[in-house]
Amino acid sequence: MAELTVSRPRVQSIDLLRGIVIVIMALDHVRDFFHSEAMTDDPTNLATTTPVLFFTRFITHFCAPVFVFLAGTSGFLQGLRKSKKELSFFLIKRGLWLVLAELVLITLALSFDPTYHIFFLQVIWAIGTSMIILGLLVWLPFPLILLYGFAVVFFHNMLDAAEASRNGQLPLWWKFIHGAGFFHPFSPDVPDRGLFVVYAIAPWSGVMALGYCFGKIFQPGIDAARRRRSLLFIGSGLVTLFIILRAINHYGDPRHWAGQSRGGVYTFLSFLNTTKYPPSLMYLSMTIGPAILLLAFIENIQNRFSRFFITFGRVPFFFYILHFYLIHILCVIAFFAKGYGTGDIISPQIPFLFRPPQFGFNLWIVYGIWIAVVLLLYPLCKKYDRYKTTQKKWWTSYI
Repeated sequence: MAELTVSRPRVQSIDLLRGIVIVIMALDHVRDFFHSEAMTDDPTNLATTTPVLFFTRFITHFCAPVFVFLAGTSGFLQGLRKSKKELSFFLIKRGLWLVLAELVLITLALSFDPTYHIFFLQVIWAIGTSMIILGLLVWLPFPLILLYGFAVVFFHNMLDAAEASRNGQLPLWWKFIHGAGFFHPFSPDVPDRGLFVVYAIAPWSGVMALGYCFGKIFQPGIDAARRRRSLLFIGSGLVTLFIILRAINHYGDPRHWAGQSRGGVYTFLSFLNTTKYPPSLMYLSMTIGPAILLLAFIENIQNRFSRFFITFGRVPFFFYILHFYLIHILCVIAFFAKGYGTGDIISPQIPFLFRPPQFGFNLWIVYGIWIAVVLLLYPLCKKYDRYKTTQKKWWTSYI
């Protein structure tokens, strides 16, 4: 994921949290490429999923909100040593780079299609466009930035009913702003070439704006005990909001929970099964709230566990790029090892080359591959972090 370099000393708890969630994120991407049901079913489909499969997907829900939120926090910390003009230019320039990286580097890693039939607009796109918006917002007084983030995140679900009444017949510009999970061909004459938009712009920009305002808690001079109380208050408040509003089952998510015929466990899963595309208030409260609570408890952790994850958290975008290429290369190896041939490289309706719909393994092998991917990338991330710290090259701030 995208990282904003902050002045030394770095906020270690932020690097640790970011490292933990990016490692968890890799699990979801390994599942996409290696689980036998990844292309034929949805792990949150309560009619067919299992608790283990559901939570394998559910735990990765924390990743995108935390990254976008912390990118905003890092933006605030950058502003402590930059002028407003410098910060605005930095955020806009970084955002444009991330959008370009999504289109060129990440799309190729996902598809292995050098002809780029489909361009994917996922979380790096969301971070990039949100940074551009934040680069404009920083010219506003701090209370107005907070108001923007609060209004977008807490009230955008008021649009759900109106959108549902249109049955998906929404203008293209609106889909970019508040839709998600749609494919738009470049031309009716070439229906297999186009953009696959996964992340909407508006809700994620609100998350980043709130993350920017959240950065005040980590200003130099803020007493650690006071910061911890603030983190506990904000985190527990979001968790409580999730529980209350989700129990009322009226506002905050277009997908209402319901009792399940498969039993109480699946009713609980329905309660947790909130909407990510676009991210609902319930989804964001459910994920960002616990992440903020975790920040309250990990600030002073110093052990081998924390150092392992901090390594990833210091170079998240470097890890993000490499892990997709590594996962897809391993998928190609498994593809040929399982007896598939060149005629199976391209599969209709699946944009990933070397990934047939019936290909894959059980969930426990997926977990094993995930652990292997993380361990293989750890030495590279550690080496790059050391290089980035000691060699002040202009391009290292972009990777």
